[in-house]
Amino acid sequence: MSLFRSEEHVQRWLHRSGLQGGTTVTLGALLQLARAWYPDPRNHEWRPRTRDESQAVLAAAGFVGDFWMLPLP
Repeated sequence: MSLFRSEEHVQRWLHRSGLQGGTTVTLGALLQLARAWYPDPRNHEWRPRTRDESQAVLAAAGFVGDFWMLPLP
């Protein structure tokens, strides 16, 4: 993961590095995902999520599309 100030910064870095761009997300979206993805495991009702539940967490945070599809078991 690389952090950038703006989309323009991403484009300049890609141009200089000769790499192709991947998916970019805002820091706010990443924070939203982290809060949903890592609930408090001290909660006595905590249990690991299923693949479908994890996929739903990604979708609820706006992370949709082929790049964000979790592998099938």
